[in-house]
Amino acid sequence: MNKLVEINYQDIEKNEQYEKIIEYVLEKCFCEENMDKLGLYISVTLTCPSYIKKINKEYRNIDKETDVLSFPMFEKDEIDKIISEQKNMVADVLGDIVVSIDKVKEQAVEYGHSFERELSYMVVHGFYHLMGYDHMNDEEKAVMRAKEENILNKLNITR
Repeated sequence: MNKLVEINYQDIEKNEQYEKIIEYVLEKCFCEENMDKLGLYISVTLTCPSYIKKINKEYRNIDKETDVLSFPMFEKDEIDKIISEQKNMVADVLGDIVVSIDKVKEQAVEYGHSFERELSYMVVHGFYHLMGYDHMNDEEKAVMRAKEENILNKLNITR
């Protein structure tokens, strides 16, 4: 199987548990979307609130902390074409996901579920943003949420 994820750390300590969760979840995402043999991978950066705030300000002009940011490298129609043609690519990045681990911990407590569930959700959420999905209106949100919940349910990662 192709390498599906590159995990980086910015201002936090390396953690093998985080890496196992991310690799497990992304493997399912890629397989579910029939993308596991295409040569695409995702760069995931795990970081702290101050760094994600800086990135949010720099790229979105929003001067506050957030939980996850996604930076896709393709438009949705380009991804759809790549998948439908099933052409192996030279290793190429699908996009970047940046996750605030402190926010994941905070939200797991706030929503009353495990850290694993919250981190998994952040990764799946970021993955579907990279795939061109969004949640700006109710219709888009319903499609994206259904895809996210499908992955988490298949992995038996529940609330």
